[in-house]
Amino acid sequence: MTQTKENVGDQLTKIRVGVIGLGFGGESALKSFRQLPDVEIVALAGLEEDRLAYLGKMYEVPHLYREYQDLLARDDLDAVSIGVPNHLHSPIAIAALQRGLHVLCEKPLARSAEEAEAIVQAAVEANRVLQVVFNHRERGDVQTLKRYINEGKLGRIYYARAYWMRRNGIPGAGSWFVSKAKSGGGPLIDLGVHVLDMVLYLLGEPEVVTVSASTYDELISSGRGVDKEATKSGVNHSQDVEDLATAFIRLANGTTLLLETSWATNSSYGDDYGVILYGSEGGAEIKVKNYSTRDTLRIYTDVAGAPSEIAVQNPKSEFHLAVIRQFVEHIRSGNWSLYTGDEGLRRARIIDACYASAQQGREVLFAPSSERE
Repeated sequence: MTQTKENVGDQLTKIRVGVIGLGFGGESALKSFRQLPDVEIVALAGLEEDRLAYLGKMYEVPHLYREYQDLLARDDLDAVSIGVPNHLHSPIAIAALQRGLHVLCEKPLARSAEEAEAIVQAAVEANRVLQVVFNHRERGDVQTLKRYINEGKLGRIYYARAYWMRRNGIPGAGSWFVSKAKSGGGPLIDLGVHVLDMVLYLLGEPEVVTVSASTYDELISSGRGVDKEATKSGVNHSQDVEDLATAFIRLANGTTLLLETSWATNSSYGDDYGVILYGSEGGAEIKVKNYSTRDTLRIYTDVAGAPSEIAVQNPKSEFHLAVIRQFVEHIRSGNWSLYTGDEGLRRARIIDACYASAQQGREVLFAPSSERE
């Protein structure tokens, strides 16, 4: 690859990016990159020609491509953002890394741990930054609770629950989301990976010991629970994924974690997610209804011996912007070997273990033997 980057010592003075994907992830990347100084969006790629032209004009992107291969062929890029269906994450990310580009990838990193491992290995071999968009950990309530935990205010956290539950939220009948070959799974890999990331981040990345999981397709198999307003691409894919998954996860530090996620349930849920933590000195709950960002965090503790509930005012949530700011900072740091997608790989391995347990109908040992230290 011809190097045309401007440098001051080892520091890039301008980071030139290409964005691949025209959906929510792609447009979120465009919005965020435009807000950062010394970042230039050079190119955009996607198959929907009308949408490509619209976003290119909206965000003043000079070079537009239908095929991602043409975007990657450019010699003036430093990084790419990938926001496409899950089955394309691996081929695009590996191709970009082999071109010497830093990679930002929407969650999940891949459809499987095997694919995620290959992407991470490509990042290591290329010595380039690989980062997964776990944007929900950048919520103001999550960041506030993380600081509270780090101060020791909850004591030893011994039980956690992370959930994302929907009443009617299957993302489009026949879309790529409901095809295991395209997506890797249903709500567990789609929504569950977000709340799994949130809770592991809050708990300080404890090791997983065992996983016992079950999956169900009671509603999706009968055509119920579909989000009628969903606009996910594709209409003719087979619906062969779960609509609900639950997992009981034992952690090496003695904490147990209950993970629950659904696209559709006969329940009181709307589109609700959150984290509940029980600690020796206090408890906490983040409860989000329909993507709310206000009045979502509660702390439970004793004040002068009396049980008390504290409502916490949330600071601003930046979501994608915070992730992309970190991505740019990691590139500018020059310490690229520190950011090679390990968290994305770890979550992919846990999701794989959940699916394996559900398929086998038993608890499975979690042994990430190939994980790099």
